Amino acid sequence: MNENVKVIFGLIGGLAVFLYGMNMMSDNLQKAAGERMKKVLSVMTRNPVLGVISGALVTAVLQSSSATTVMAIGFVSAGLMTLPQAISIIFGANIGTTMTAQLIAFKISDYIYLIIFIGFIIAFLAKKEQIKYIGNTILAFGLLFLGIETMGDVMKPLASSPFFVEMIGKVAKMPGLGVLVGTMMTLVVQSSSATIAVLQNFAAQAVPGTTNSIIGLAGAIPVLLGDNIGTTITAILASLGQNRNAKRTAIAHCLFNVSGSLLFIWFVKPYAALIQRISPKGPEIEVISRQIANAHTGFNITMTVIWTIAIGLMVKIVMKIIPLSKAEMDAETGTKYLDNTRLHQPALALHLVCQEIIHCSDIAKDMLGSLTGITAKNAGDTLKDVSGKYDYEKNISQQINDYVSQIFAAGTLTEEQASQATGVLFILSDIDRIADNSFHMTEQIAQDPDGNMSFSESALKEIRAASENMEGLYERLIQMLVSGEVIDNETLAKDRQTLLTQNEALKNEHMQRVARGECDSRKTASYNNVLTSITRIGNSCVNLADFAAKRMDFSALLKSPEELGLAENK
Repeated sequence: MNENVKVIFGLIGGLAVFLYGMNMMSDNLQKAAGERMKKVLSVMTRNPVLGVISGALVTAVLQSSSATTVMAIGFVSAGLMTLPQAISIIFGANIGTTMTAQLIAFKISDYIYLIIFIGFIIAFLAKKEQIKYIGNTILAFGLLFLGIETMGDVMKPLASSPFFVEMIGKVAKMPGLGVLVGTMMTLVVQSSSATIAVLQNFAAQAVPGTTNSIIGLAGAIPVLLGDNIGTTITAILASLGQNRNAKRTAIAHCLFNVSGSLLFIWFVKPYAALIQRISPKGPEIEVISRQIANAHTGFNITMTVIWTIAIGLMVKIVMKIIPLSKAEMDAETGTKYLDNTRLHQPALALHLVCQEIIHCSDIAKDMLGSLTGITAKNAGDTLKDVSGKYDYEKNISQQINDYVSQIFAAGTLTEEQASQATGVLFILSDIDRIADNSFHMTEQIAQDPDGNMSFSESALKEIRAASENMEGLYERLIQMLVSGEVIDNETLAKDRQTLLTQNEALKNEHMQRVARGECDSRKTASYNNVLTSITRIGNSCVNLADFAAKRMDFSALLKSPEELGLAENK
């Protein structure tokens, strides 16, 4: 076989073994400690410094900055974490990921096969899942180094190739080209750890007849900077389809590495000299792997310190790049009607609460209305729109609950008013459930595990029709609440039966489409989830009618302050 072909096959084969070992180690570590790490991330984020520490700790344990980044994006997307908290975790993840390069710098060639054997025996003989995960982690650790060793062996002939030496010389003398090479390598491989491992092995090759590295630390650092830029694509991809805060978190990760590379590119030689001074001494080819690892760690620690101090600036920058949506701007302004100066006037305060509940109901109606026009092409945009409205509705609902709690705490409610206050919260809870299920329906339609449109056009047409029916019923019932009109029991029972019949018909239609091969049977669970949400929305609508018919006169609380005789009574 041609020598060059052997080198190429050896390089891609070694890289494949390295990536397999890396992913296997990360997967098993996540299975063994993932839930604990999630708790660490969710708890240790009270300030930016703790966020950085938790991000670094979790990444060092899981051996995957991508896993930590995706977790942070998931948390901020779900509203469980603020944007500054998520950004601080991303900063820490950049430090934690340098642990891989530090491990690679160790020379354990003589023990690789022993490590693989020990890991295999533990995984093969273990009965408990946790022990199996540990065994597989050790096995993967050995495979990781086997891949590195394979790449190192096949690269040795390259050092004597005039073409290769000339090409590396150009990269070493042109920092900008080095950054570009590193970026492209990581974009292709999708793992900065892998490309840094390749870089460490390249750099460990000697110029023929010397102990000097073929590229040198000053030549390797720009490639290292490019590796850091390339790895940001993982965060960008993870944020696709998520809300705006998730995208802002991914952009913060990108800005962190790009800004660092733009800063360090001007100080490559002095930085290389500093790293050489603080790293172990010896022949260059023996110590350069550790020097590259230290340069990687130094870069990330320096940029983390800078950006942690300036985290407020980072938040402003990403907010400028992805500005607030209309729904977010509305949410930031808070409620429209609640007024804390009226808390000592329970009748007027309850009037304001009811106005705010109608405001909430309008948002939920808009969410349902978005579903009446959902298609395969606009599903992603519809989800973004509904997600923003959902966040807004939840924000207002929480403030209403807090406001009513303050009314109770004021101690000025009569027995009747206390009953009314409890009643309006029951109404709000059904409106909340309608908003919840509208969001979950949109989510099921717009997203599925394969990243494809979940349903056929026939199924979507039925969902649109059902959503239109729900929107009409909901709007009619809210109008009845506002006007004080009472729905009779016969109509209420008819509405209930209509909902049950509709859902049964939708299920049958779906099964017929599956039988005809028009729908993928694997989508049945998602479709059933949508039908469940439709049923729950219908039940909440009927609850609203039932509440209006039997329990309280909501319309009386909506009377204007003038009608209540309280307009000027402050």
